[in-house]
Amino acid sequence: MMKTLFLQPPSFDGFDGGAGSRYQAKREIKSFWFPTWLAQPAALIPGSTLIDAPPSRTSLETVIEAAKQHELCIIHTSTPSFGSDVKVAAALKAANPTLKIGMVGAKVAVEAQKSLEQGLPIDFVARNEFDFTIKDVAEGLDWATIDGISYRAADGSIVHNKDREIIEDMDTLPFVSDVYTRDLKIEDYFIGYLMHPYVSIYTGRGCKSRCTFCLWPQTVGGHKYRVRSAQNVAAEVAKIMQTHPQVKEIFFDDDTFTDNLPRAEEIARELGKLGVTWSCNAKANVPRKTLEILRANGLRLLLVGYESGNQQILHNIKKGLLIETAKKFTKDCHELGIKIHGTFILGLPGETRETIQETIEYAKEINPHTMQVSLAAPYPGTFLYKQAVENGWLDAEHAELIDEHGVQIAPLHYPHLSHTEIFESVEVFYKKFYFRAPKIAAIVGEMIRSPQMMKRRLREGVEFFQFLRERHNEAA
Repeated sequence: MMKTLFLQPPSFDGFDGGAGSRYQAKREIKSFWFPTWLAQPAALIPGSTLIDAPPSRTSLETVIEAAKQHELCIIHTSTPSFGSDVKVAAALKAANPTLKIGMVGAKVAVEAQKSLEQGLPIDFVARNEFDFTIKDVAEGLDWATIDGISYRAADGSIVHNKDREIIEDMDTLPFVSDVYTRDLKIEDYFIGYLMHPYVSIYTGRGCKSRCTFCLWPQTVGGHKYRVRSAQNVAAEVAKIMQTHPQVKEIFFDDDTFTDNLPRAEEIARELGKLGVTWSCNAKANVPRKTLEILRANGLRLLLVGYESGNQQILHNIKKGLLIETAKKFTKDCHELGIKIHGTFILGLPGETRETIQETIEYAKEINPHTMQVSLAAPYPGTFLYKQAVENGWLDAEHAELIDEHGVQIAPLHYPHLSHTEIFESVEVFYKKFYFRAPKIAAIVGEMIRSPQMMKRRLREGVEFFQFLRERHNEAA
């Protein structure tokens, strides 16, 4: 077995680009997801090491020293960070010329040829679902026999092996939390709407929804929801609570945990026996009966993608959701005491000045506990990217999706709606949602009831206004 280093490279300060982040950018407030997609193959390889540089503030110099002690380095990359990650790979190769470097992630999964052509220090990339592909490489198998990789041959040519079959029995994968325990400090990971410290894991992969913008199902995870058994999930949660008793919340990061309602209820009942507080991703169509069961068994919060308040835009992006259904779901959650972190996207196909205002009013009406506004990001490999290229909505200068500081830009534009208008609407959205008397009163009340929440919200407020200043600088 090759001595293997799994690496999320150093990047922009505060850049949430890790291998658990769906959309890589610097957030409004400090935000770091666990590097689950790197930790899973690391759990398959005895003696491996995982370095998640951004949240731990690990310097390039420290990473280089670690690379000198390894034979194989697996780097997670993304469309926004690829150029920077290639430079890190070059530095590692210069320090250890015999080091074999492979890249994983959605970027190289869909642009294998281009990535190898542009990233000369890279020896191979692993496409699609790459866990056992990396295990084969680490075991020293002949690369010509390994499904799922594209590699640079001895003569310099680029070879693409056949795709690897997706994993059907998800219980065959070891616990990622064992790698968290071994290599990470969980207190380094923050999400604004989750209790701290938290731990996130996947209970399954894939999403049956066909949202045109969504990254993982269209590039790595697929559209078939493949799941772990409820007993397997409960066993990992129990172990996390034993090894990390300070954890206040478990987050299930499946694209849509509620895709399989009977299973979600079964897992909830197992978690209820453990007395665990937990949260998950959900679609805004979960029936009240299921919500009642989840709530009774420890559910605290749902992360819900509302995206837009305009029904036609939801049809355009194949969301498969009716606004009236979402309103009823949200009302049910409010009545049951389930908090919601709502996410919205501006700049999707069909967006106009009027639909932006419609979405803002919709957000105020349904009133999630907290919310996040993102800019439509056409990642390569998604249907949205194909649309954007074919229709001329995406310019080459905006293709990296972020600015030089790691802050998200507005990459799409339309004949009737400019980059600038879409970009500036994000700040308007935040201010109109949060700077309302009822919302301010709710936040202040939350802070008064909890000294810990007081400290946290004050820190987040400073970070939020700093984020707005950086956006103003970008616009200027």
